[in-house]
Amino acid sequence: MYSATTRAICVTVKPQYLPDQSDPAKSQYVWAYQVRIENKGDVAVQLRSRHWKITDGLGRKQDVKGAGVIGQTPRLKPGEAFEYTSGTPLSTPSGFMSGTYQMVSETGENFDIEIPTFSLDTPGGSRQLN
Repeated sequence: MYSATTRAICVTVKPQYLPDQSDPAKSQYVWAYQVRIENKGDVAVQLRSRHWKITDGLGRKQDVKGAGVIGQTPRLKPGEAFEYTSGTPLSTPSGFMSGTYQMVSETGENFDIEIPTFSLDTPGGSRQLN
């Protein structure tokens, strides 16, 4: 698992390779990633949008931006958490992802929180750092 905390908002990510949805012979590799966002602060916050940076094993980069996550813009009171699962395909057997969530506090302050950089690796595959 990978974790990062920004302004008392903890983001934890657990990636998992999906061999049943992948086809290495066609350079198609698919991962799911489970995300938990926990408000450890004392002010309610709402997730407004996301910005993912996806890098494959050859160093090719892709930016993905959009409103909310999985069609939702969860509001988290102090002590609450939100979990969701999503996924990403790559054309290489490894890569990594990172990014930010854009949040707004109940007082109207907009700020970004870090999504920890996490590795996407096929079981038994070799890692390649770029």
